[in-house]
Amino acid sequence: MAGRVALVTGAASGIGRASALAFARRGATVIAADLNRDGAHETVARIAEAGGTGEALRVDVADEDQVRGLVTGIAERHDRLDFALNNAGISGTAGPVAGMHKADWDTTIAVNLTSVFLCLRQELELMSRQGFGAVVNTASVAGITGNATLGAYAASKAGVVGLTKVAAIEQAPYGIRVNAVAPVFTVTGMTEKSMADNPEWARAALAAEPVGRAASPEEIAEAAVWLCSDAASYVVGHVLVVDGGITVGRRPPDAPPVRVDREPA
Repeated sequence: MAGRVALVTGAASGIGRASALAFARRGATVIAADLNRDGAHETVARIAEAGGTGEALRVDVADEDQVRGLVTGIAERHDRLDFALNNAGISGTAGPVAGMHKADWDTTIAVNLTSVFLCLRQELELMSRQGFGAVVNTASVAGITGNATLGAYAASKAGVVGLTKVAAIEQAPYGIRVNAVAPVFTVTGMTEKSMADNPEWARAALAAEPVGRAASPEEIAEAAVWLCSDAASYVVGHVLVVDGGITVGRRPPDAPPVRVDREPA
């Protein structure tokens, strides 16, 4: 990926930060965008410490004008955009659909789904002028199987899956690949909040995982970066589930403890 440019939204922490670092390790110049300015700068500092190149930008990806300015600025400064990971998202407020407030619904849909549309629209416009590019959207297992108490989140991520597939069909003839990654329970600041809000759900989710643990941000990042890479040149409109096997089946309640001899790469 040397000489190429990658945009990562939600890059201040978690999967976004891990992905930004993974792109940089492969030689890409990384644009780390996030509403959290300090977190984005910390990500770029880590990239620089590792010998890479990056830029930190404060961007509200749910704001149409800010997204337009983000991608226009990339075009002006770099004259290209090779990869984009539309990753910014929130879990939203936990609770049953019957008791959900519309304001919570609107916020979750805006950050998790509308932002992906806004980013895609600008990214694809630039990439179409180039005649190449690869985009990955962060969906979720919750958008495939559902997730009790997180109705707005699950609905937003299901929307990301549908939007990804439509964009992939439309853009494939023009040399642009669009795919999605669908993580399961991943250890990030956002999931720590969800665990605090709904500890019973967190315990049940981890207990059901066939591999016996949550994912690391780095494990999801490697999947997202692979989808952008030339190694995935024939992968189009795919939703890559990275879930430790949970969508295949739940872990038996009497299964023995799982031994993990090393930290995930």
